Amino acid sequence: MHILVTNDDGVHAPGLLALAGAMKTLGDVTILAPDHNWSGGGHVKTLHRPLRVWETALSDGTPALMSDGAPSDCVALALLGRVPPVDLVVSGINTYGNLGHDVTYSGTVTAAMEAVIAGVPGLAFSLAADDKTVERDYAPAAEFARRIVRAAIDNGLTAELLLNVNVPPLPLAQIKGLRLTRQGLRLYRDALDERRDPRGQPYYWIGGDYPTGVPDEGTDFGALQDGYVSITPLRLDLTHYRTLEQLAGWKWDEDLATDLDGRNG
Repeated sequence: MHILVTNDDGVHAPGLLALAGAMKTLGDVTILAPDHNWSGGGHVKTLHRPLRVWETALSDGTPALMSDGAPSDCVALALLGRVPPVDLVVSGINTYGNLGHDVTYSGTVTAAMEAVIAGVPGLAFSLAADDKTVERDYAPAAEFARRIVRAAIDNGLTAELLLNVNVPPLPLAQIKGLRLTRQGLRLYRDALDERRDPRGQPYYWIGGDYPTGVPDEGTDFGALQDGYVSITPLRLDLTHYRTLEQLAGWKWDEDLATDLDGRNG
């Protein structure tokens, strides 16, 4: 079993070190991660400049590779041949939770998505701490990552397997177990901060209060609030099938309707 480990906090982030250590118990590990923090970078594919890869080492001496590309670039580089063939991509452990709509912004999750696009299963792991958490202990999240990846391997990896896992920031003994969940509702409180540079020209920061979520039963937010690890299976097909059915019943311009019929037929 050859496991690729990546992240979006940068190759020297403590969460990646913890995850790589956990994965070494399950197979051969290659690390290829960004050379700096890409948090919030989303699903990126760099096509208009060259990508570079350098050798480095983690704080415990573990050899690793780092790239000036995004997390999804790192996965693409690996799966396109920069490293030997990969059986599984594991991303994280992210410094904050990736819940609800966060999955579209998260480099941690979109790295796993890039794997699935290439036909390799991908799992993303996040420590669901918030901005008030001063010290982060990645060991419990790493242990749950080991158990979940072990279960995925034992049950048979499939190319479409895409899991988003969030672990509550609790001691291992206080985490109650696992829950299979759906995406919850993330509540963003973004605000625009306009400033002026020394020449009087405006520039902007997107900021605001840390986002929260609605802890409904069965959601990722609900599981974390109750002290459980949340496992949310995702898929890359974003089609909203109910709306697709509604659109089919709309009254369209006659010419448009003819085209629609032709495409559907």
